[in-house]
Amino acid sequence: MTSKAETVKEYIDELPEDRKPVIKKIRATIKKNLPKGFKEMMNYGMIGYVVPHSTYPDGYHCNPKLPLPFLNVASQKNYIAIYHSGVYADPKLMKWFVEEYPKHNTRKLDMGKSCVRFKKIDEVPYALIGELVSKMTVEDWINLYEKNVKKA
Repeated sequence: MTSKAETVKEYIDELPEDRKPVIKKIRATIKKNLPKGFKEMMNYGMIGYVVPHSTYPDGYHCNPKLPLPFLNVASQKNYIAIYHSGVYADPKLMKWFVEEYPKHNTRKLDMGKSCVRFKKIDEVPYALIGELVSKMTVEDWINLYEKNVKKA
């Protein structure tokens, strides 16, 4: 479910009441732990964290008018999702996350390529999310992106 909201505040305001505090806490956790240089904005109808054009003028290879995406958070119909491009692009980070997850949650990890789904909103592992987002700087992400994604 993508939103037509133009700002993060509008996005949060339109959420169901039970989702608002969860998304707000995820957002606060991300903002507290995300390395400097990423910019928060609405991106693909979700809350996004991107590398701005001022840092990476080439933008996103699929559409260079867009800044380079890194991380998104969304309230979907049946779950809350975090889309972390670094987990998809870095096998070591993926391995760390998969091994660390059971230490923070008793439920089986529900994960796609870069998407982590939380179906039980009262079981979101905020500390793990904070640790995950702290592990990759803007420079790390640009280097990994150019090595793995852009060359293709």
